[in-house]
Amino acid sequence: MTAQRFNVFGRLFDIERRGEQWAVLAVGIDGKRAPAGFVIPAFVADEELEQFLFDLFHEQAAYKKGGILRVRR
Repeated sequence: MTAQRFNVFGRLFDIERRGEQWAVLAVGIDGKRAPAGFVIPAFVADEELEQFLFDLFHEQAAYKKGGILRVRR
């Protein structure tokens, strides 16, 4: 599966299913990717990713505009 890119309140993350687990990488302004520092549980389905990310990061939303968007590449 190809990594899916998400804009999470202005921060970019690439999320990819690897076997039974999700791999999450933060995307820097230079395009370099590094471990994101959080885990998405294996039981979260692809169609639930936006809601999971919102639940995880919603407290940061008070300071930033935007939301959770899948970014088409």
